[in-house]
Amino acid sequence: MNELVEHEEGSASPAADSEQEPPLTWVGHLEELRRRLGISLAWFLIAVGISVTQVERVIGWLERPARHSLTKFAFFTPTEPIVAYTKVVIFSGLILAMPVLLSQGWAFVRPGLTPRERSSGLAFVLWGSAQFLAGVIFAYLVLLPLALGVLLGVGKGTLEPVISIDRYLAFVTTVLFWSGVVFELPVLVFLLAKAGIVTPEWLRQQRPYAILILVTIAAIVTPTTDVVNLLILAVPMVLLYELSIPMARLAGRRVSSRGAPRAKPVAP
Repeated sequence: MNELVEHEEGSASPAADSEQEPPLTWVGHLEELRRRLGISLAWFLIAVGISVTQVERVIGWLERPARHSLTKFAFFTPTEPIVAYTKVVIFSGLILAMPVLLSQGWAFVRPGLTPRERSSGLAFVLWGSAQFLAGVIFAYLVLLPLALGVLLGVGKGTLEPVISIDRYLAFVTTVLFWSGVVFELPVLVFLLAKAGIVTPEWLRQQRPYAILILVTIAAIVTPTTDVVNLLILAVPMVLLYELSIPMARLAGRRVSSRGAPRAKPVAP
């Protein structure tokens, strides 16, 4: 995490904009990638170790959305509880390590950016982590209770649900993870706009196709096939896309202002 402190140095002075780090060779890029992956793996393992001590509490938290319909979960093989616990530990470790993973990803691309662009590294890590957490919270508080209410309500009074703990936890963690990924859309668009790959005008022109793609993604991520649960995820995704357009405009203004030549003072 010490690289995050270095990101603030890019806003020190206008002269710093002309400073560029020496380009790396292919071997240098591979060595840097190996280093960043090693740091990410080390922090991920630390997060997994912390998650092991809290796995019972995390599983209880994950079981809560289904408590209105289920009182107990089952397992059908001797190894299933261990497999289920391992998946939960990995999932929670990934969430805990997310700020470090994002910071290492930023540190890898940082040498190719201008000093002023490097100054936004801390904001990228904090914003990306907050967006992912917001997606997880949204899925936990809104999407999962409604989806489980529909799924477990089918055949109620005739069928008795007996759900494997491994299957249930895999289902819940998958929904939580992909909901967090979907909420990263404004961050992704902001970075692409900052790199000059997309523009607000292009995003507005592609709006119909983007809505179609987002609804398709929502249909894949949503655990049920009914329209209500589909809209519960699709509507926030479309709103995030609309939010991404002014974010792209903001990123474009920053790039253009940095690239504009400075006016020279006129001698009296």
